[in-house]
Amino acid sequence: MTVTIWHNPKCSTSRKALELLRERGVEPVVVEYLKAGWDAATLDRLAQRTGVGLSGLLRRREARAMELLDAGAPDDVIRTAMIADPVLVERPIVETAKGARIGRPVETILNLI
Repeated sequence: MTVTIWHNPKCSTSRKALELLRERGVEPVVVEYLKAGWDAATLDRLAQRTGVGLSGLLRRREARAMELLDAGAPDDVIRTAMIADPVLVERPIVETAKGARIGRPVETILNLI
């Protein structure tokens, strides 16, 4: 089974999620999304598979993300902002054939493996 983690190595929660996967014998595909960036299809798929929608993928600790939420921005505006500024996406996100989850808390990813 392929396991993919959208990862920020500077984030302690993201590092913990990666460590948890590896402790369980899973070597995931690691996507450093701040380097790789996002595309619309991936964001839309993850929004659907996590069940939280695009607004649910926003990292609420980012001021720009809160501006978008407070303004009631539509999905196309949120998607465009996430592509332009990848840090706006919450981390980590783990995806497998079983679905996708935001790893906060990190234990939420365990039901995917």
